[in-house]
Amino acid sequence: MGVALLVALFIVLVVYWSPHFGAPVTGKLSRALRATARWSFVWFYLASAGGALKTLFGDRFRSIAQHGRDFGLAFASAHLAHAGLVAWLYLSYGGPGIGILIFFGIGLFFTYLLALLSIQRLTARLDPTAWRWLRTIGIEYISLNFLYDFARNPFSGGWVQLVAYLPFLVLAISGPLLRVAASLQTYRQTLRSR
Repeated sequence: MGVALLVALFIVLVVYWSPHFGAPVTGKLSRALRATARWSFVWFYLASAGGALKTLFGDRFRSIAQHGRDFGLAFASAHLAHAGLVAWLYLSYGGPGIGILIFFGIGLFFTYLLALLSIQRLTARLDPTAWRWLRTIGIEYISLNFLYDFARNPFSGGWVQLVAYLPFLVLAISGPLLRVAASLQTYRQTLRSR
């Protein structure tokens, strides 16, 4: 968790203080936002797709699946830097419209709610079915946030931006598909065992 946050903060510092990223502060903030979003997405993807990868492709993904909680907490930690940049941009320069803020704010709410509920004493008090639904809705909503962010205006920065975002867009699309496929496979296995 600490390493994920420290690397995110390092990314912000490099983008902000480097003369290679342009002079206007808003341009640097925009680049730092994109970089920290990609960094935190890597952790989110590992957390959210690891179990599905193990279900579909076997034990070679066991280690990723077993550390899903750790990856999820690393995601929440890394995303703190991103959320701080959004707050800074919004408070200092007006930032995005209220609709976008609400859309991503709900994703942020789910991020830290799921992080809080990763404490087993808290989840033990929840109904297992309710916890499973809450976790699924939260993960899929966060996934939708990333998909929207990566797919929005893919050609606005030219081919360079498209190529830079394409791997993240592919992963953002594949995550929900893997989770659905894994759920279907688990459901089929449950039906066969009855």
